[in-house]
Amino acid sequence: QVQLVESGGDMVQPGGSLRLSCAASGFPFSIYDMIWLRQAPGKGPEWVSVAPIGGGRTYYADSVKGRFTISRDNAKNTLNLQMNSLKPEDTALYYCARLLGLPPVTYSSDWSPTYDYRGRGTQVTVSS
Repeated sequence: QVQLVESGGDMVQPGGSLRLSCAASGFPFSIYDMIWLRQAPGKGPEWVSVAPIGGGRTYYADSVKGRFTISRDNAKNTLNLQMNSLKPEDTALYYCARLLGLPPVTYSSDWSPTYDYRGRGTQVTVSS
């Protein structure tokens, strides 16, 4: 049974930091590209960052580039997202998902990732 369980969400002030984690189980984590997405109230889902198989190059949405860092620990079946310099517009439900299919030609802002499993998410609120 595939399970993805996020943790680490909280309320923080602008400029603060959080570290999200996604614990994966029930499948061979190391052979799947993994992704963090988020959904703010009243908005559609937005991809945030991708950690492909085997580590190496990672990908970020323009809105978080330079502030967020994704990492994966294949030995612990864990996907992480370090979020620094948080802004009120980062407020959203963050969730991890298991990607399907080939990677896109470019990880553009309008890319719609295909995934088959996702977690329930963890809430991040950035407010003073």
